[in-house]
Amino acid sequence: MTALTEILLRQIGRLGTLSVSEFMTQCLYHPDHGYYTQAKPLGRGGDFITAPEISQMFGEMIGLCLAQNWLDQGAPDPFCLAELGPGSGQLMEDILRATKSVPGFHQSARLHLCEVNPHLKAQQKARLGEFDPKWIASTTDLPALPLFLIANEFLDCLPINQFIATEGGWDEQVVAAQNGQLVFGRRPAGAVETELPKDAAAGTIVELCPAANAVVQDIAAVIAQQSGCALICDYGGSGGGDTLQALRSHQKVDPLSTPGQADLTAHVNFAALKDALRNRHVCGPIPQGVFLERLGITARAQALAGRLAGEKLETHIAAHHRLTHPDEMGELFKVMAILPDGGTTPAGF
Repeated sequence: MTALTEILLRQIGRLGTLSVSEFMTQCLYHPDHGYYTQAKPLGRGGDFITAPEISQMFGEMIGLCLAQNWLDQGAPDPFCLAELGPGSGQLMEDILRATKSVPGFHQSARLHLCEVNPHLKAQQKARLGEFDPKWIASTTDLPALPLFLIANEFLDCLPINQFIATEGGWDEQVVAAQNGQLVFGRRPAGAVETELPKDAAAGTIVELCPAANAVVQDIAAVIAQQSGCALICDYGGSGGGDTLQALRSHQKVDPLSTPGQADLTAHVNFAALKDALRNRHVCGPIPQGVFLERLGITARAQALAGRLAGEKLETHIAAHHRLTHPDEMGELFKVMAILPDGGTTPAGF
C-alpha cells in the first residue's frame, strides 16, 4: 500500500467514491505523492520512453515543420516557441539544434515550457538554459505572441471520466473502497448523461476528457488572435472503450495497485478534440508514421546511418522502425495541427 493509497481511502471514507478524473488527478499531481510531482519517469531507466528518447530524428522533423510554418507566416518577431510537458528537455533540444540554421528563428523565439515536475524542470534548465526558458503552469499562461507549439504525449495524461451504458441509461465508473482496498464501482451518471450517446448498446464505455478540450481551445484562441501553429502528437483515435492504463518500469500494471508510483494515461479522443475546435482551422489528425515520412525522416535516417556501424546502426534502424511503422508507433500515434484562419497547411499534412 502506497502513502497515496491511504490518503485516497480516507477521502473515499468521507466522500463515498471518487470519479476516475479525481483519482487520476491525485495520482499524478498530488503535491507530495503525485507521480508527476515526485518521479523521474522518462527514459529507458524510468517507467516509459517517448519518441524524443527513441531518436533525435523525431525532434528534428518537428523542429523543421514548425520553422517552415513560421517562415510561411512571415517569420513573426518575436514569437513564443512553446512545449507542453517537455520532460527531460530532449525534444526541445533537438528542435533547437535542427533550426539553428533557419535565419532569425532562434533570435525571434521566446521559449516557454509548461511543466510541473521540479526534477524535470532542473533537467530542462540544464539542457536549455542558454535559451532563457520561462516556465508556465498551464496553457492559460501562454503569452500574447504568435505561438508555435509542440505537445507530444501531453494530452494522454490529462484526467478522464469513464461512463458505461446500461439498459436504463448511463453509469459513471468510479473508484471505491472494499475491505481496505481500492476497487472500481459505479454510480448514476447524473447531468453529464446529456453529453453521452442516446442509443448506445449496454456495456459501451465512453471516456470524456474536458481538460484536453480546454487545453486545445486555449491554444487555438491564442493562435486565432496572434497567428502560429500548434502540433499535437499523441496516441489515440476516435474514442470508445476502456483505455485507462498504468505503466511502471515499462510494464502495464493495475491502475489501482500503486497510486502515485505509476504513470496513468488514456487514449486521446481526437474526434472529440476536433469537435471542440469545430470553429477553428485544424489539419489532421493523420498517423505519425505518415507525417514523419512526408517530412523526410527516411532520408534523414539514411544520412545518419552512414556514420554508424554495428550495434549503434542496429539501434538506429530499430528507432526509425519504431517511430514510423504501422505495427509500432506509426499508426496508433496521431498528429494534428491547429492554425489561424487561412493559415498555410504545415509540411507533413
